[in-house]
Amino acid sequence: MIVKTKRYAIDQKTYINVALKQWLRDNWKYIFIPIAFIFINAILGITGVYPNIWIYVVIFVLTLLYVLFWAIQITGISQMEQSKPLFEKYVYEIDSRQILMRINAKEGGLLKWDQIKAVEKGKTAYIFYLDNEAALKNVKANWFAKFVTRGLAKAQFLYLPFSIFTSDHDIRFMETILKRKSLLIEAAMK
Repeated sequence: MIVKTKRYAIDQKTYINVALKQWLRDNWKYIFIPIAFIFINAILGITGVYPNIWIYVVIFVLTLLYVLFWAIQITGISQMEQSKPLFEKYVYEIDSRQILMRINAKEGGLLKWDQIKAVEKGKTAYIFYLDNEAALKNVKANWFAKFVTRGLAKAQFLYLPFSIFTSDHDIRFMETILKRKSLLIEAAMK
């Protein structure tokens, strides 16, 4: 059986919101680094070993710049010419072998299931996270370019709202395929 969806294109606002939420979900633990620096500085200031106030400002500014850097990167993806295919309207034909993404009868693309890392089921949509590890192994770039590329790995996804499926049966069949392939994860933050 093949699940065929209605034509759908993710809008840029939805793309940015989903990508930023995913980035925050993956990177929330790094907030403990500036908190640790503030705590250490407070101890040093209280004991009189190294009294200063400027370090609080520096830590706050650096943390803000780090978050802003990633927000700009994610927003920039939606503006690039190379990302234009992300926002085109596709009809998705999904079966147990592959996901066929059709622009029209002659144009489209193909995704094998092994190219998908995980699928998150949210309140209103499935989010298919693409696996780009094989592509990253062959990248010849400096450390900063690799850092940015790895940081944006979760910004490569397909967003399929439940409203594009033609029936509840299609959604159930889709979920069965995802469970068989062990790709389905329930959304932690809905």
